[in-house]
Amino acid sequence: MVTQSRFSHYPWLFFLILCVLPIGCSGDSAPTEGQDPAQIEKSPKRGLAYNLTASEDLEALKNGVSWWYNWYFETSAPAGYHEAYQMEFLPMLWGGNSANDFSRVKSFILSHAEVKYLLVLNEPNLLDQANRTPIEAAADWVAYEQLIAELAAQQRTVYLVGPAITWGTMPDYQDPVVWLDTFYEAYRFANGGRDPKIDYLAFHWYDYGLEAQLDRLQKYGKQIWITEMANWNAQINSYDKQAEQMQQMVALCESRADVFRYAWFIGRGNLPDNHYTYLFNPTPGELNDLGELYLSLPYAK
Repeated sequence: MVTQSRFSHYPWLFFLILCVLPIGCSGDSAPTEGQDPAQIEKSPKRGLAYNLTASEDLEALKNGVSWWYNWYFETSAPAGYHEAYQMEFLPMLWGGNSANDFSRVKSFILSHAEVKYLLVLNEPNLLDQANRTPIEAAADWVAYEQLIAELAAQQRTVYLVGPAITWGTMPDYQDPVVWLDTFYEAYRFANGGRDPKIDYLAFHWYDYGLEAQLDRLQKYGKQIWITEMANWNAQINSYDKQAEQMQQMVALCESRADVFRYAWFIGRGNLPDNHYTYLFNPTPGELNDLGELYLSLPYAK
């Protein structure tokens, strides 16, 4: 299956990402100061692919979700979100980023002691996403490694998570494994035969057959972050059917040692929800039944 562009199907994502710019678009106040909250027992793997900005949404998710990202390297979530909600925001470098982007993500990481991971290269083999050939991505990766080395020189250990591969639209590289094999070859050719520093692979999946796809990635010997997952197959035509898929996919992710983290796609968006994947109703902080299910599903302790 070729997964479709999240931005082309969800134009509101552009607006959401604007919320992380300095002008902001969220008037949320910082969480109430006070004693440190008790540790919340929840899955350390379970996350959300969505631009969280409202304190009400974070409050609703805090008992079941441990991390999120917004396809960007900064967030406009309320100040103190990590302490108040025990949820990590993870920055991302999309691919082909500018020197200013690198400077800003470095600054963000240095000012957020909880950040231990950097997501990179969002769907490089999709023409309407990162759109990076294996040769271009090999050059990107050298820059990522340099950033990690600069952070290490300032006593910050940060791990690279990516490339975030999926079935794509790039000619000759629709198959993510073909793209990734060629990326490895290009990197080795340009860097004296050594392998790229990939701490974790990332992967996206929107169909049946997640287990088989994960099995295909075992040859790389990496733990995997499924940074986007849901089922967009045409047979999923109700929230009840999506709920069945969610239960199966989450159970698989929780049971497999090679899945380090996973993130459901998505929080909310334009109505109607044609893929039956939203976790929230339009009202801030109001989970729908699928959202309540996601928080409640069992996890490996």
